[in-house]
Amino acid sequence: MSYCVHCGVELDPTAGACPLCQTPVHDPAQPVDTVSPKPFPTDRGEVKPVSRWEAALLISVLLASISVACGVLNLFLRAEHVWSLYIIGAAVMLWLWFVPPLVERKLHLLLRLVIDMAAIAIYVLLIALANHGLDWYVGLALPIILSGGAIELFLGLFARGRSILTTVTLFIGAIGAFCFFIELFVDRYLFQVWSPTWSLVVLAICAAIIVPLVIVRRVPSLREEARRRFHM
Repeated sequence: MSYCVHCGVELDPTAGACPLCQTPVHDPAQPVDTVSPKPFPTDRGEVKPVSRWEAALLISVLLASISVACGVLNLFLRAEHVWSLYIIGAAVMLWLWFVPPLVERKLHLLLRLVIDMAAIAIYVLLIALANHGLDWYVGLALPIILSGGAIELFLGLFARGRSILTTVTLFIGAIGAFCFFIELFVDRYLFQVWSPTWSLVVLAICAAIIVPLVIVRRVPSLREEARRRFHM
């Protein structure tokens, strides 16, 4: 049994150099064993990455098979309610969310946002068709989806490359704005009159959080202290 003269690690008889510090092994009393197998592999093995196209095809086949199976089952049972539309819509939404970004990883932000919003809009549309509710879809669901997409686009354009503090500030403001739009569209659809109540409370809370964050962002000493304290 021999040890490295530099770091003291125990050496295997087949080691020509220390595996830890790479110090050459010179032991006249025990030459390096070049016949016995080494105790650890010398070649680094790597798992071949999965093809993006194969993964996209697998996801597409899986979602398509689930949709077809549920549609056929719905027809076979002769149910009055077309419940399979919920599953088919979810499958379409998941396909639009995962497959295009998987195949093309450099999708433009605006195009990716359009695909995400289209996926949600199609899914909610199928739910509306299954319940004969195109009226609430056009008057309520679609405006909320579009307003959410606009807010997401704003975050994507202005929060990219920003500090964590700035991103958190923008995200809190986006939450307040989205709640404001939700109450606006709900009031317009149900009562034809906008009378803000709970959304103003959410906006006030968001503003109460944003103001200190803006002050911290503007004052260098406070900004550095926040970064040090919260590891940002």
